[in-house]
Amino acid sequence: MSRVAIVTGAGRGIGAATVRALAAEGWSVVALDRCEDDPRIPYPLATEAELEAAVEAAAAAAAEFASEQETDVAPEVMPFRGDATDEAALTAAVAEARRLGDLEGVVAAAGVIAGGPAWQLPAEQQQAVLEVCLGGAIVAARVAVPVLLERPQPRSGRFVGVASAAAQRGMPGLAAYAAAKAGVSGFVRGLASDLRGTGITANAVAPGSTRTPMLEENARIYGLGSPEAFAAQQPLERLLEPAEVAAAIAWLMGPAAAAVTGVTLPVDGGLAL
Repeated sequence: MSRVAIVTGAGRGIGAATVRALAAEGWSVVALDRCEDDPRIPYPLATEAELEAAVEAAAAAAAEFASEQETDVAPEVMPFRGDATDEAALTAAVAEARRLGDLEGVVAAAGVIAGGPAWQLPAEQQQAVLEVCLGGAIVAARVAVPVLLERPQPRSGRFVGVASAAAQRGMPGLAAYAAAKAGVSGFVRGLASDLRGTGITANAVAPGSTRTPMLEENARIYGLGSPEAFAAQQPLERLLEPAEVAAAIAWLMGPAAAAVTGVTLPVDGGLAL
C-alpha cells in the first residue's frame, strides 16, 4: 500500500505547495482545509475551489511520478474539508488516510495571522492565531501520532510543523503570531523527546517572507502597498515561493532526513541572520 500523509492548511500557500511536493515524491495525501472564513480573522481564508485546485495540481504531480516509475497506479490525493483545530475532524481525516494506505506522516501547515500592538490586538484575534497556528499543530500530533506508533518496529514516521522566522525576530504588531510560531518550535522539540526510540521524527520549518495570501495580509497590517516590500529584509533580496518551503518540508518527510529530529529548519532567505 502507498505511504500516506495528512497536510492541514492545504487550500493554498505553503500547505497547497506541500501537498503537491509530497505527491510528486510518491505520497498519497489527504489535503485538509476548513474552506471557510473565520469571523475572528480580518481577511478571507482559503475556499473550497482553492482546495480543489490544489488537489488537481497535486494529482497531476502524482500522475507524473507514476509515469516516471512506470506504474499505472498513481498516488491518490483527496480533499478533506475540516477544521485543523478540531480533534473530530482530524480523527476523520486519519480514517480517510488509513483507507488510502499506511499513514506515515503529518504536516501541520494551517495558520492565520492578525496584527497590532500586543495590548491592542482584539482578544478574539489573538485567540484565533494561537488556536490555529499552535493549537492546530498540537491537535494534529494528538490525533495522528498514536496511529504512527501503531506501525510495527522497525518503523519510520514524520511529523512536521510550520513555524516562522517571526518566532526568532521581534516584529512589531506580531507578538501573538510570534508566540504561536515559537510555540510550534518548542512543541516539536518536546514531541521529538517524547518520541525517543520510536523511529518517528518531529521537526518544523521556519519560513521567511513567502509569497502567500498571509503575506498580503501582513503587508496590509504594516500599511505597505505590496508584499514585495518585504523582499528587502532577506539577504536573498526576493520573496520566497511556497514551493521552496514545501521542498524543505518534503525533505524532512523523506528518508534523507531520518537522522534529523527536534529541529526548526530556517527556510527564510537568510532573514534570521
